[in-house]
Amino acid sequence: MISFIVRLLVTGLAVWVAAQIVGGIDLADGQTSEMLVTLLGVTLIFTVVNMLVKPLVQLLSLPLLILSLGLFAFVINALMLMLTSWLAEQLNLAFSVDGFGPALLGALIITFVTWLLYLLLPRD
Repeated sequence: MISFIVRLLVTGLAVWVAAQIVGGIDLADGQTSEMLVTLLGVTLIFTVVNMLVKPLVQLLSLPLLILSLGLFAFVINALMLMLTSWLAEQLNLAFSVDGFGPALLGALIITFVTWLLYLLLPRD
């Protein structure tokens, strides 16, 4: 349970960083409480999408992953971020990704920030 909470916190921070850096990723600009609720919702959606949908997409795109030496994984991550944006809009959360370019850049930033935070966290 603790590892799931840590995963949510790391993912939430990574999504927030991507929203701050990438111009095409918009997170709620209102009050702090509204932004935190939106960030929590988006983090939950993104985590569930990565746990349930992403493995299936990776399996189906295995030949492309092999041919691109794994670089196609960034495209898959961008698609998962776009799916998260669509689901967030369906749930009336103030989160949007304005196309594939910002999604790809956001996925790169989220991957890097997540990797960096897991590198800094102590291992149990």
